[in-house]
Amino acid sequence: MEYDEKLAHFRQTRLNPFDRGEEEDQPEGGKATQQHEASAELFSETKTHSSDRTMDLGLAEDHFSRPVGSFVASDIEQLKLAIEECKKLILELPEHSERQKDTVVKLIHLRLKLQELKDPEEDEPNLRVILEHRFSKEKSKSVKQTCDKCSTIIWGLIQTWYTCTGCYYRCHSKCMNQITKPCVRSKVSHQSEYELSICPEIGLDRQDYRCAECRTPISLRGVPSEARQCDYTGQYYCSTCHWNDTAIIPARVIHNWEFEPRKVCRSSMRYLTLMMPRPVLKMKEINPLLFNFVEELVEIRKLRHDILLMKPYFITCKEAMEARLLLQLQDRQHFVENDDMYSLQDLIDISTGRLSCSLTEIHTTFAKHIKLDCERCQAKGFVCELCKEGDVLFPFDSHTSVCHECSAVFHRDCYYDHSTTCPRCARMTDRQQDEVEEEK
Repeated sequence: MEYDEKLAHFRQTRLNPFDRGEEEDQPEGGKATQQHEASAELFSETKTHSSDRTMDLGLAEDHFSRPVGSFVASDIEQLKLAIEECKKLILELPEHSERQKDTVVKLIHLRLKLQELKDPEEDEPNLRVILEHRFSKEKSKSVKQTCDKCSTIIWGLIQTWYTCTGCYYRCHSKCMNQITKPCVRSKVSHQSEYELSICPEIGLDRQDYRCAECRTPISLRGVPSEARQCDYTGQYYCSTCHWNDTAIIPARVIHNWEFEPRKVCRSSMRYLTLMMPRPVLKMKEINPLLFNFVEELVEIRKLRHDILLMKPYFITCKEAMEARLLLQLQDRQHFVENDDMYSLQDLIDISTGRLSCSLTEIHTTFAKHIKLDCERCQAKGFVCELCKEGDVLFPFDSHTSVCHECSAVFHRDCYYDHSTTCPRCARMTDRQQDEVEEEK
């Protein structure tokens, strides 16, 4: 209560080391004497108004608002002196006493004030471009982040910080001029491919015992800095460039169907995160044998192939276009473009079974529209010309075969048992020969 009464009195008087209004008329010698006396009586036990005003040290001010006016070096020096006096008094006071607790609170406020003076927010632009990073000024004050440059905590309440909109690189405003790492998104844009060798280590001696990124001296013994290996690049990094983050390694997935997260450096983690949804893996060329061992891959390949066969029905159907059926695959646009390209996210979802469930549901919806709901799409079906029996056939039915030349559809058993020649192709060939003879 005594501290609250003093605080209320200080807000009324508002006399602190930064209020110069009442002291401007005093001579320079008087100012120096008064400042000296204020420092000496900073934490005096007297309860006079003079000593109360000295103990305030600006604590009655709103420490989280913008500083008014320009501050000079002497203001920072005075705060540093007050902080040192606070530290000494904390050690001298009885442990766990009320006065010691009050002094600790004052020390915290003084440090916040000092930090605010050292890291001003005035004239900070909202957007800055450095090494292809597009840094956007963050407005959140409550989220606690870590600076990617200095590896220290970003106190959003009192510090200005930026985030790259491309690779999500975060840093203090004061650290931005020291950034040496280019934006990873530019690498993704110009080089959209993975390292497909499993942990291609070259050895710490080949790196000259230096960090592969910032060239800081490192060693396996941790002197002067610990060497940490990135499982994606195989190279070694210092603790500033490698925070022991973990990520799924594409090479281990493709060759071993292994999804255990491994330790990677910061730049590799950002690169893998940005590359995750990109369809850059052509599985039939990289590791075609994987389809012999992973049944889920075979199932997804069949579903994707069927969807490609359904696509011509939708792009020529007015009802399908109005219903925007193909937008159900907008998160995996490559599924309606080809059936052999996969993203790392696709492979992860295949291993968990998530993709099989969602794609089967979409496949069912598409087939229902073509075979049951839409008369126009039903009219584009086929009748087996070999047996001329059965229901209307569609190329995505499981019991059918499709001619690769003319896309005619037959029963699977009929096409292979009765003839290896497509009747439709034969008619088209005869018609072309007749036209040639007529021209002669």
